[in-house]
This record gives sequence, structure tokens and C-alpha cells, in this order.
Amino acid sequence: MAKEHSFDITAEIEKQQLKDAYEQAKKIITNRWDFKGVTCEFDYNEKAKVITLVSSNDSKADAMFDAIVSEAIKRDISSKGIKETSRDTIGGGNTKITVSINDTLSKEDAKAIVKKIKDLGLKVKASIRGEEVRVVGKSIDDLQSAIKAIREADMDMPLNFINMK
Repeated sequence: MAKEHSFDITAEIEKQQLKDAYEQAKKIITNRWDFKGVTCEFDYNEKAKVITLVSSNDSKADAMFDAIVSEAIKRDISSKGIKETSRDTIGGGNTKITVSINDTLSKEDAKAIVKKIKDLGLKVKASIRGEEVRVVGKSIDDLQSAIKAIREADMDMPLNFINMK
């Protein structure tokens, strides 16, 4: 009997890399000349998976958000996992941006991935295992085709393909 191969699909973001990206973005922004003497506050709540940015105007707040996304991308963190969830005007005309970190695969997203894999017609089986999707097949070529198809599907979530065995 032929050996079965498998891999897992997750939306997990490496927490230390994200923290490093946050710290580096904070350092870059606070050292920029156009942010001197301007309201510029960063707050990262790791447990709530939320980053709060406060600045004196929209363009400065956008620059802060862009710095975080750019530093995350440099560390191989998908920008799809970092979403601006709200933008508010707070006291003194300041702008507050709330950024959420999405590092879990919801049931609906997992079902969409399984459906996409089944629609390919490959000889692989996909099953939902908590916050990940396990794909099993006898041919590594079929597994690689499944990975390629899921990457090309451009789903609105950060996907990692791990544990290829």
C-alpha cells in the first residue's frame, strides 16, 4: 500500500514576528522628522489581538498603519492578517485607528477551503481539524496542485501551508 502524504492549512501568524514588526514600525515612525512634536501613540494588546494607533490627523495615522503592514510583510506575515477595523475622530481632532490581527481560520473559511479543494477533482481528501484544514493524498503532485490552487484562489485570509509530510 502506498504511503499517504499530507499538509495542513492554517491562518496562524507567528506572534514574535508580529511583535517585532510592531516594535520596528513604532521605532521608524517615532524617529521620522514629520512626526516630531505631533501626537503619535501606539498600543498593542496581544491578548485581544488589537493594535490601536492615535495620531493628529488621517495622513499621519495612515503612515503609522502602512509602517506596521510594511514591516509585517518584510517578516513574511501576510497583510491579509492585519485589517483596519475602525477609524474614529477623537478629542482634539486626533484620529484613532483600530487594527485587528486575524490569525484564526473560521469554520466558514475552512469550509470554503475544503469546497475549493473538492472542486479541483484531485485525489486528495480535505478535512477540518479545529482551526486548520488537513489535506491528505497519495500523490505529492496532487498535494502541490491543491496548494497552488488555494494560493491562486486569493482568499481574504492569511494562509500558511505547514507540516508537509
